[in-house]
Amino acid sequence: MTPEHAALIDGEPLPRDRVDSFLETRPFRGAGNGAISHDAPAPAPAGRQPEAPSVARQRRRWATQVVVTDELARRACTDRGLKVPEEVSPASVLAVAETDVADLGSIVAAALAHSPAARALLAALEAEQTVPETAVRDYYDRNQDRFLTPAALRRGVTPFDGAAPEDLLPYDEVREGIARELRRAAGRQAFFGWLDQARGGVTYSHGHEHPGDPSHPDHEHRH
Repeated sequence: MTPEHAALIDGEPLPRDRVDSFLETRPFRGAGNGAISHDAPAPAPAGRQPEAPSVARQRRRWATQVVVTDELARRACTDRGLKVPEEVSPASVLAVAETDVADLGSIVAAALAHSPAARALLAALEAEQTVPETAVRDYYDRNQDRFLTPAALRRGVTPFDGAAPEDLLPYDEVREGIARELRRAAGRQAFFGWLDQARGGVTYSHGHEHPGDPSHPDHEHRH
């Protein structure tokens, strides 16, 4: 008998129809070879043609992870006293720039695109991060190729050739941008840490396991 819930979150059921609704409207992209990993987008049912049962099962597992992440984020926002955004319809998934999610993996990237709560939580975690001045200065010193002046770039100067001080943008001009980038990276790491911990309270129903779970025969765990 098919369970009515896709998962139990701290003992509370997550309705299966939330996953079904997401699957019906989510514009999946192809993974290239017909397989799915938890780090690659789930393939689309091209033209609504029949798909291999293993692919369909993996799509469902992938979608379950996105919906579970959304629910976990909603609960975290409530616990933190953050304003929980209105429920977003899967039909109106908000786009997240590819450059913003390239390092996130498809499940987290899709969750951030799908879930206002996940985006609110990520923003809160980023705002909580403190970046020491020493870390900012160290980043500047170790990545001088990113801070060459336009004139130096036109001359083909590289830090490996021994760039002169005048070939570099002044530290005070780029400090805030570096600090913002490091704070953003730290916020993402905090988000990953929160999600790993929050998933500990999730029990998945049969057919909704993580797509990388080796306990089921269709699992894919590739990078």
